[in-house]
Amino acid sequence: MSLVLVDTTAWVDFFADRPLPHVAELARLLAEGEDLCTCGVILTEVLQGVRLDRDYREVATRFEELLFLPMERPVFVQAAELYRGLRRRGITIRKPVDCMIAAVALQHDLPLLHNDRDFDPLEAHCGLRVQRP
Repeated sequence: MSLVLVDTTAWVDFFADRPLPHVAELARLLAEGEDLCTCGVILTEVLQGVRLDRDYREVATRFEELLFLPMERPVFVQAAELYRGLRRRGITIRKPVDCMIAAVALQHDLPLLHNDRDFDPLEAHCGLRVQRP
């Protein structure tokens, strides 16, 4: 079994039951009992987007089952370094929080399952590993 960090974008599409490759991959990982993890930023992003109380409880319960990765000072420093390094290359990450998520994945040497183009340059230039469907 391998551990996979699942980004907000994959969870949002999964809960919306969108017929997309990364949703199928997340469903496969869940069905096969793979170890999935999250971090504070992803948890916050997912939960803040849930509109109905009953859905909120269901999503919050599902996230209690995931391994929770801490985000300590080195993650935030690395996130800033990732952002600055890409900016020097002429690449601007639209949402700096994605650099935080990438830093968590890099700190723990985990692949990231996502559906967000901001992670593409982080994969191409910064060593981020991606879980492919």
